[in-house]
Amino acid sequence: MTTSPGSWRFPATFWIANVTELCERAAYYGTFIAARTYLIRVVGLDDVQAGFVAGLFGALIYLFPFFSGAVADRLGFRNSLMLAFALLAAGYSTLGLFHTLGPVLLGLFLIVLGGSFVKPVITGTASKCSTEANRARAFSIFYMMVNIGSFTGKTIVAPIRIELGVQHVPWFSAAASVVALLITALLYRPAENGAARPRSLRETFRGMITVMGNIRFSALILITAGFWAIQGQLYASMPDYVIRMAGETYKPEWYANVNPLMVVACVVAVTHLVRRWPPALSIAVAMALIPLSSLAMASSQWFHGPLTLFGVGIHPITAMMVAGIALQGFAECFLSPKYLEYASRQAPPGREGLYLGFAHLNTFFAWLFGFIFAGYLLKAFCPDPRTLSATLQQQHAQWLAGQAAMPEVYARAHFIWYAFTAVGVLSFVLMLLYIAWTRRADVRAARGAANASAED
Repeated sequence: MTTSPGSWRFPATFWIANVTELCERAAYYGTFIAARTYLIRVVGLDDVQAGFVAGLFGALIYLFPFFSGAVADRLGFRNSLMLAFALLAAGYSTLGLFHTLGPVLLGLFLIVLGGSFVKPVITGTASKCSTEANRARAFSIFYMMVNIGSFTGKTIVAPIRIELGVQHVPWFSAAASVVALLITALLYRPAENGAARPRSLRETFRGMITVMGNIRFSALILITAGFWAIQGQLYASMPDYVIRMAGETYKPEWYANVNPLMVVACVVAVTHLVRRWPPALSIAVAMALIPLSSLAMASSQWFHGPLTLFGVGIHPITAMMVAGIALQGFAECFLSPKYLEYASRQAPPGREGLYLGFAHLNTFFAWLFGFIFAGYLLKAFCPDPRTLSATLQQQHAQWLAGQAAMPEVYARAHFIWYAFTAVGVLSFVLMLLYIAWTRRADVRAARGAANASAED
């Protein structure tokens, strides 16, 4: 089957690949949002240790695809996808079966390794199954499947965590991975011919060194990592914060779903609004909005007792978490459409493709920093109740039930969000300085080129 220019019709392989992407994202986000809670309650780590492990897990998911993509070129798409889902099923099953640190670390590594094959293969399939005329539509479908998978996974695991315990969450992810494996084995038949020369791992390393050696580009990656470090709190500090400050029956997994809903609802309108804006302006707006989201999350401590919306009482933490997460999604709409465009302009002429390939390293740094920082903050301001004395544990339980005053140890829990507000403000200021620096550098370069031309 061939696709007609500009159409929404694609080969069956394209749709099959996207269904497996939906399964993989549901599996990943279902476990990822519960990862810290799982590591603390099931494996026995403390807040800081869980931050390091979960942060490394989340960060490597964004680093490994650069190298597994090179391997996938050589294995072929179908073999790579079969291997990926087999590794994912094994990794999630390991988390479900074994609850000591060694096997859990092995399971997390298998998940990182398996997951790192999926994105390069699915995006490669989308590219091969589309033409220049409808490639944007192909990738919009891919992006939609990613968000549907994220939404589905987080929605399903909330009742699993509440009713069965967080130790059972990985079994949902293992089941989703097995479904994807079966779909791949029975239905996925990509055309492997006509592929470009496979990249070598040496070429990948060489490209990364070239990119990170560019100070202008590396600075952009690190500055925008501040945005994603705050966004990453949907998975780092928010779940445990909500459970510890509101109670076990609350569903932070569902709160996190406000983010993709907000993106889907607003991205078209915002993209249209900023279509003529300089990319730097759109990014600066996103960087200005993101600290406000953390400030909104901190503001729940200003309210005493339930808030009323349409006659329904809502816990202040629920209300302000949803408000902050919605603001994050809105800010993302300003960043995502323009970031890659702006990043490409920082590349030397002819190297745009190489640089764009590594542009998402900002998320690698964001996850690593954001989770580790969150671990220290949670331990200091919103500790795991099980680490408290028996008296304080009892007072905490009674406070959540509305039968006692808040334990003093939780009185400054909102400082966590003040800390991330500071991260956001710093990132915004650095972005403004970066814009000023690059503009001056470009003016100097243009003058130098003009003077050289005049001398000739």
